[in-house]
Amino acid sequence: MGTVLRTPPAPRPKLYRFSRLDFITAGLYVAVAAFFAVAGGLLVPLMLQLSPNPATATYSVNLVFYGCIGILALAAVRHVAVRDLKVLATRPWFTVLMVPLAVVAMMILTAVLVSLTGPVQTSANQAGLQALMQQVPAWLMVPLLVIVGPFVEEYIFRHLLIGKLSRRVNIWVCSSLSVVLFAALHVVGQEELTLPVLMPYLAMGVVLVYVYVWTGKNVMFAYFVHASKNLLAVVFIYAIPPELMEQLQQIQG
Repeated sequence: MGTVLRTPPAPRPKLYRFSRLDFITAGLYVAVAAFFAVAGGLLVPLMLQLSPNPATATYSVNLVFYGCIGILALAAVRHVAVRDLKVLATRPWFTVLMVPLAVVAMMILTAVLVSLTGPVQTSANQAGLQALMQQVPAWLMVPLLVIVGPFVEEYIFRHLLIGKLSRRVNIWVCSSLSVVLFAALHVVGQEELTLPVLMPYLAMGVVLVYVYVWTGKNVMFAYFVHASKNLLAVVFIYAIPPELMEQLQQIQG
């Protein structure tokens, strides 16, 4: 399928060069994520000093981390983001229709791929989020999981790894790296990298990479799809009573 939303080619060489701010933002993101994966347990005493409630402390640390990275990412990608929003504004019905369709396609692909890898397994990352969301109100989780988190991840895994890196490396290689690293980020340091655990994130990464490339590397469209998927998950988790969620997990196990 050809590209639907093509952006003007003239500004691309400048907008898609790596900047110093890109290296600072990506470096800080990788360093902090690696620390959480390797030595995250060292933060537990400090987190408990911030708040006696582990859930509140965990939420606060994640919000500070993603908030700081989000500010840097917004500063680094602001020109591309404004351009991409202007492109989407020229085809509002395309955006309104294709974002939910992309989310549905993501769910279908996830279901198909997960069914091919054996019994459904809830990742430690997903279980941790569900436990956190049972103790933190929705109005606090939405800014983290729906607004800031997806924006940071689309900037890192789509805009940098594909949009900018593909000027030097084959786009298929960049796309594959984006999918694999995106999935690994949500699992590494928490449990073994097995296909049943990785598959939901691989499926999500495949769809996000596809819509990003398909729309002419429109990072804001990919962000809207990512944010919509996370919003649906937040609504789903908060709408289901914890007791029923535990029963569903036991059935899946």
